Amino acid sequence: MSFLDHLEDLRWHLVRSILSIVVFAIIAFIFKDFIFSNIIIAPKTPDFFTNRTLCAFGTWIGIKALCINIEPFQLININMAGQFTTHIMVSMIIGLIFSFPYLIFEMWRFIGPALYDTEKLYAKGAVFYISFLFILGVLFAYFVIIPLSVHFLGSYQVSAEVTNQINLMSYIQTVSAIALAAGLLFELPVLIFFLTKIGLVTPEFLKKYRRHSLVIVLALSAIITPPDVFSQILVAFPLMFLYEIGIRISKRIIRKEQLEAQRGQA
Repeated sequence: MSFLDHLEDLRWHLVRSILSIVVFAIIAFIFKDFIFSNIIIAPKTPDFFTNRTLCAFGTWIGIKALCINIEPFQLININMAGQFTTHIMVSMIIGLIFSFPYLIFEMWRFIGPALYDTEKLYAKGAVFYISFLFILGVLFAYFVIIPLSVHFLGSYQVSAEVTNQINLMSYIQTVSAIALAAGLLFELPVLIFFLTKIGLVTPEFLKKYRRHSLVIVLALSAIITPPDVFSQILVAFPLMFLYEIGIRISKRIIRKEQLEAQRGQA
């Protein structure tokens, strides 16, 4: 294919990707009541799964502080078109999340033909693993990070004279930013896979700088969570677990490459 043919091919991949986002966004837009009441606003209510589970566990062990979001704050709108704009923004974000596997599939369809057979073999299942890790990160954020963040930020007060009435757009931006950031951070094993393939990292390098990675992970955790140690640890733990998985993936890649090099010499 010529350069212009490649551009044309890329254009259609982008068109199909955007259409998939729009389709899911329209579906989300239609089911407004369910999405806002049962998904978006749910983490700040006492009946949310995480809140109920933590409270039950806290009651059992005698730690009442684990009962979070028992007094949900009030969401307000201060802009004329605020609720409509928020509705559109939430629909687009949900469209992006739900269409993410298809977006990766379209990316793979564009990149795949340019790869050698051995590279295709190594990248087998890439669409599934990238999509799975992203969705896993979003779910982890939704059920773990977001309830804790909402509780901390929504109940924090500098003075008893100041009442928290959170702007709807501010709440949506916080929730969506945490969910998307966690989804991307959970792609760490995939990143290590590709960095190993191009020779930028090795298992020994990853082991040597494990402590440095912990500092980076804690810093990233502090960015996407409220400023309390408990939330940061909850985020840092799965990220370090994924880092260890990345080390094993890197080992496996290096081992395969060494075996192939030995076969080539033989």
